[in-house]
Amino acid sequence: MGTTACDNIAQLIYEQFSTRPDKVVLTFEGGDARPDVVRSYRDLWRNGQALARGLKQRGIGPGAVIALVMANHAEFVEVLLAGALLRAAVVPIDPRTRGEKLAFMVRNSRSTAIIAADYALPNVESVEREALAVDWVCTLATDEGPPRESWRPDVVELSKLFLRYGEDLPVPQDIGEEIMQIIHTSGTTGDPKGIVLTHHRFCDTSRRTLSAFGYQSDDRLYSGLSLTHANAMMVTMGPALTAGIPAVFSRRFTRSRLWAITRKYQCTTFTLLGGMTTSLYAQPSKPGDADNPVRFVVSAGMPAVIWEDFERRFGVRVLEFYGAAEGGLAVKPIGMGPTGSFGKLAPGYVYRIVDDSGVDVPRGHPGELWVRAAEMTPYKIEYFGNPQASALKGAGGWLHMGDVVHEDADGWLYFDYRKGGGIRRNGDFISPSFVEKAIAESGIVQDVFVYGIASCSGAPGEKDVVAAVVPLGDGSFDAQALYRWCRSRLESNFVPSYLQVVDQIPKTASEKPQEHELVKVFAPDAEHVYREQPAEKVAG
Repeated sequence: MGTTACDNIAQLIYEQFSTRPDKVVLTFEGGDARPDVVRSYRDLWRNGQALARGLKQRGIGPGAVIALVMANHAEFVEVLLAGALLRAAVVPIDPRTRGEKLAFMVRNSRSTAIIAADYALPNVESVEREALAVDWVCTLATDEGPPRESWRPDVVELSKLFLRYGEDLPVPQDIGEEIMQIIHTSGTTGDPKGIVLTHHRFCDTSRRTLSAFGYQSDDRLYSGLSLTHANAMMVTMGPALTAGIPAVFSRRFTRSRLWAITRKYQCTTFTLLGGMTTSLYAQPSKPGDADNPVRFVVSAGMPAVIWEDFERRFGVRVLEFYGAAEGGLAVKPIGMGPTGSFGKLAPGYVYRIVDDSGVDVPRGHPGELWVRAAEMTPYKIEYFGNPQASALKGAGGWLHMGDVVHEDADGWLYFDYRKGGGIRRNGDFISPSFVEKAIAESGIVQDVFVYGIASCSGAPGEKDVVAAVVPLGDGSFDAQALYRWCRSRLESNFVPSYLQVVDQIPKTASEKPQEHELVKVFAPDAEHVYREQPAEKVAG
């Protein structure tokens, strides 16, 4: 398939540009609203060089850090390439991120420049005022953002940074261990942590994925997941660039158009996370559901109860896998192993399943999964600017995955739950603190505590978000008003599934909320439990 063994993304794209420059490798589909944007290796290389020249003029060089706040656009990949040419790091941030979470990511990574799509510009400008050390902001003009005349005068348009004429920057040969990206965790147990992803690890993981998933030269990959997420980055984009396999991306995931996209572009595989699978399966059945070109779905969190029906209905096979942005990879190959398992560790890894004391548990018993390289070299994990968290994550030379799993008699592994009380929803880990902060600032409640309950989707390890709230004592509580407030300040995945109204949050003597007491009195159809209503229903 023409794979390359490069140690950074600039080498990778340059090698492919040198051998097959006109190979179209990336397509950003526009649906009915906009034209498709395609990129060959020649396009990527020329645009990356042009952008690198422009960024260099703006002071970006070795050691600089750029926050990149946008959905899936061709320019996303070109920023990564330009960063590699300049030996600068990139911090990909989901454009839905806002408020304190966005401010923290920019501060924590020490970003001095922000490149944002125009639809994310209001969120970026709102956190700039929080004394962030950002020198300049530029924006990608799209069909979704505010008009140019409404931008601040000091905001630069990204297209103007592409300098088409000038000397090419040399291809770096020695940056494999330098920072390519800082990818923030969801912050399940506090502030998000910035995972340092080196160029070497990006390239190595892309090669491992290419082999483990069995992608073929005549495949066409598809993803609607955000490139700010490690899944889209190293399950789809990385293998595509490495092997020259065409890949199609949507700006955002859309379940209503997914099968139409696969048919239009003849995509043979796509990726799903957690509850996305159930959401897709829950759509009304159609006679032509299985009339599609997809040969397998790459899934992380396929519920066992719908697994086989999903395959039959859509005429596909499921390849289940498990991994984390920090490392580790397990795969259940198509047609092998029991339904519900996420597979076995990929070649090159060894593992342990341990209790809270770090002692191996008997086979069949739940415990935390630890992983390291087969040659037993200590696993290196780095959280940017957080040596204490780095040391804990890699204590004893093992990568502590933070997930509780169990193993059957034949060595197949199963996910049980996330250790530590985080809430996983649609593949993302939700930080209760961000939801609690938004609700507390609403002026509608006097106390709030956020927790998770087993998801109605049935996806393993997934939870629905419950916000237990104590209203103000004036009898004016409006559940739908609180939902609207949450929608205006939180990413959609963070908006509670339920509002549970209580007289008080039960707490211990040390003021720690007692989650189990709230769970005991919770019921989805209880009188004081509310779900979000459609706008038209509320209006009616």
